Amino acid sequence: MRILLIDDSRTMRNIQKAVLTQLGYSEICEACDGQDALSKVGAFRPELILVDWNMPNMDGLAFIKAFRQTNRTTPMIMVTTEAERSRVIEAIKAGVNNYVVKPFTPDLLSQRIAETLAKAGAAKVA
Repeated sequence: MRILLIDDSRTMRNIQKAVLTQLGYSEICEACDGQDALSKVGAFRPELILVDWNMPNMDGLAFIKAFRQTNRTTPMIMVTTEAERSRVIEAIKAGVNNYVVKPFTPDLLSQRIAETLAKAGAAKVA
């Protein structure tokens, strides 16, 4: 499965990459902000996207809105420090499928990925 990690923090990308590798995912592409991610989605064709909210150049919410104009099906999980209910609702309205608040445990990230992929699979079948 191809997974795109979008986070301006190299440390956070490395943490997420380590969790994904433990879960058996090996096709991982990294982007440092929304603009970088938009330049990579066409060639990489991710099957899951993990996106941070607060980034320079193009933040996660702007990326989600831009990406969702052309792709409504690829599952996306917002992985962010933004924990306010209004922010969670805003992200879901923009098109994310799930939400993880930093700091997170590897188990929580694994659980959210499994939930999101299960829902996406069910949606594709329906």
